Amino acid sequence: MKNKSSPLFVLLIILLTCFFLIASGCSSTEESEEKEAVSGMEMTSGSDAASQAEGNYEADSESSTLVLAEMWDIESINTIDGDGGTLICEKAAVTETLIGANEDFSLKPGLATSWEQLDENTWEFKLRENVTFHEGRRMTAEDVKFTLEKVIEANSKVASMLKIDSMEAIDDYTLKIKTTEINPILPGVLHYPCTAIISPSSYNEKGEFVKPVGTGPYKFESFDEQTRILTVVKNENWWGGEVGLDKMILKGIPDPNTRAMAIENGEVDFTVDVPYSETDRVDAIDGITVEKYQTPRVYKLELNLKHEPLEDIRVRQAMSYAINRKEIAEHVLYNVGEAAAGPFLPTMVWANKSLKPYNQDLKKADELLAAAGWVDTDGDGIRDKDGNPLKLNLMTYSERPGLPPMAEAMAAQLKEIGIGVKTEVMEYGSIEERRGEGNWDLFLIAANIAMVPDPEYILNNWYMTNGTDNGPGYSNPKVDSLITEARKITDLEERYKKFNEVEAIVYDEQPMIIVAYYGCAIVKKDYIKGYVFDPTAHDYRINAGMYLEK
Repeated sequence: MKNKSSPLFVLLIILLTCFFLIASGCSSTEESEEKEAVSGMEMTSGSDAASQAEGNYEADSESSTLVLAEMWDIESINTIDGDGGTLICEKAAVTETLIGANEDFSLKPGLATSWEQLDENTWEFKLRENVTFHEGRRMTAEDVKFTLEKVIEANSKVASMLKIDSMEAIDDYTLKIKTTEINPILPGVLHYPCTAIISPSSYNEKGEFVKPVGTGPYKFESFDEQTRILTVVKNENWWGGEVGLDKMILKGIPDPNTRAMAIENGEVDFTVDVPYSETDRVDAIDGITVEKYQTPRVYKLELNLKHEPLEDIRVRQAMSYAINRKEIAEHVLYNVGEAAAGPFLPTMVWANKSLKPYNQDLKKADELLAAAGWVDTDGDGIRDKDGNPLKLNLMTYSERPGLPPMAEAMAAQLKEIGIGVKTEVMEYGSIEERRGEGNWDLFLIAANIAMVPDPEYILNNWYMTNGTDNGPGYSNPKVDSLITEARKITDLEERYKKFNEVEAIVYDEQPMIIVAYYGCAIVKKDYIKGYVFDPTAHDYRINAGMYLEK
């Protein structure tokens, strides 16, 4: 059926957007893959960082300094425990991974030039021979082994994906890895930012992580515990070539409105995800450019399947049919994102491209709810069953500017089919507490889908009965069986075909409603040159070719 935006709905969205621009955003902490910094460590702070904390962000005339506003408070620079890995690897460009990814998310060389599966449980990785750490020492296979041992020790989730039984440095540039079982995903896991290679000098004599000593285009200089400002400087000896900036100063600004003001008043040079309703206005400001890209992240609505209304597949399908994804993409996200079908971007080499976004179909939704026994018996606009109204709570958080207005828009659309939804914008810690208690119905999150560039990463974690990120509590023996089979298939075509079957099943059963593909709004001063967006980055990646032309 054709979908047309009602004037009332558009007006509602405009009013809601204005509300969220006026309201101050709440500060929160997200799970390690959403918020890239959690527990901080005591670090040395330089006088330069201290002066930046006072608001003086002007670069000196003799250097090229970029000031960057990150969307999360920077609380950790520990690269291997899952908290600071993405920040240090992608946003500060201090560390690098063994494996990279192409635009279609197929794998490519990083610090490893090649890899080969010698038998079912044995892999051999060849390393670049011209790479040095920031303290000047050559990177060798022993250093890679050291890093992965630290990751396995500190990060149980990544360790469970690596499945490493033993490692051996065959020579300075060859590492042999034996896994506990057949593990085709191993190279993809070595794309995970917290597996980025670090020097043993990152630790002190007590074995405590002190600072990230990596191989990337920028070197760690300081992290101020009070101001939470991270400063990195140019690596003059980067194996990849010339580095454009002398220095980068990264500071966390969790509120999207404050990020917008910071770049408008000259406090910062580069930021991301200002309020989407403001992107055109900010782009029109002389000297500022807004660029919109798609990233490997989706807006998904998790449903608590332990609650009686939501355990019924007909209720979940009705909710999905009630949501007007196209309208949300256009009028809530302002086209910073687009309507979604399955959990993977269509550009991903393994995605099930036969899936299409659910179109809004209120008649179909009504039929499904009626068949499930939910009808409006008292004419109050809310369906009920056995005397219980169909009312749900929906939690979300504010750091990502699309989430609160999306929650309100979906609540309005669900009201059209007789489902009452109360939205709550909360700190992430409070959300996790509520989820732990089971006291929740719906949770809207912007979830990363390619920390590991392989469909197993998401399908196993989200949809397996005991998946680590299966918050809804979904369980389907057929899905479990397909994922278990696919995990042992090394032929990519056959592997992806099996995973495509899983995508089709969860598309039908809707244990998590995939609403939209995430869009990223890069906001930068016009004097920033050479920036190239990486569509495989987990928000954005700073590239070595960036420079300032003032």
